[in-house]
Amino acid sequence: MISTNPKSISIERAEILSYLKKLRNEIRTAFESFEKIHRFSVTPWDYKHEGGGEMSVLRGDVFEKAAVNFSAVGGPEFPMGDAEGPFFATGVSLITHMKNPYAPTVHMNLRYIEADGKTWFGGGYDLTPMGFPFEEDKIHFHNVAEKATGSLYPQFSEAATKYFFIPHRNKERGQGGLFFDHYNTGDQNKDFALLKKIGDTFLKSYLPIVEKRIHTPYTPNEKEIQKKARAHYVEFNLLYDRGTKFGFQSGGNPEAILCSMPPEASW
Repeated sequence: MISTNPKSISIERAEILSYLKKLRNEIRTAFESFEKIHRFSVTPWDYKHEGGGEMSVLRGDVFEKAAVNFSAVGGPEFPMGDAEGPFFATGVSLITHMKNPYAPTVHMNLRYIEADGKTWFGGGYDLTPMGFPFEEDKIHFHNVAEKATGSLYPQFSEAATKYFFIPHRNKERGQGGLFFDHYNTGDQNKDFALLKKIGDTFLKSYLPIVEKRIHTPYTPNEKEIQKKARAHYVEFNLLYDRGTKFGFQSGGNPEAILCSMPPEASW
């Protein structure tokens, strides 16, 4: 079985764990800077085999709910059908649900997995307006994403368009972004550098949009429009999202998995 204790693992894995924790801390600090008094509530959890994680949830006046989670787990059998045998998986995932309906939701996930004698990276970030899309926000978000990924941007952006699609609604979940999975070029250092580039540009892609939209006046009716848009987000996460499926099939912490759900939604 693969140990998740940093003292007994390779330098490469320890480096990845260190980076993901650092990124998690930076994002939490950045989100908290918008709040006057509210801070993240942090809840650690243990995995049934090895390792565990931390669930961090912020409920504030700007971020109605934000979750920034970290996990590093290992077990005897990979829970998805694309690999077999012992596995190790670590990652940071986050979601924001903004109080102001004009401020869009954002999702980000970065992960590293070992299974079946293979290693790979995956993740990305994507933007989802909740009923009030702005083309200028989409352009800014994608410009940052393109600078982060260079020649890989068309591939990762197209993958996001295909992945973040709600079949039963016949529509995209939002305005797209980046998505990649099973990424392994044979040069782990190069692949890890790409992961870090995406992680390091996330706040640049999103925070300028937050700063621009959170002071927009809104009505109770516009809040209801936001809640109905959130419902479609819930449907995607529960029916199609690979991370949600991985979490449940691997026996992960259900509270940590479901903390991506919005505080309120309407059907």
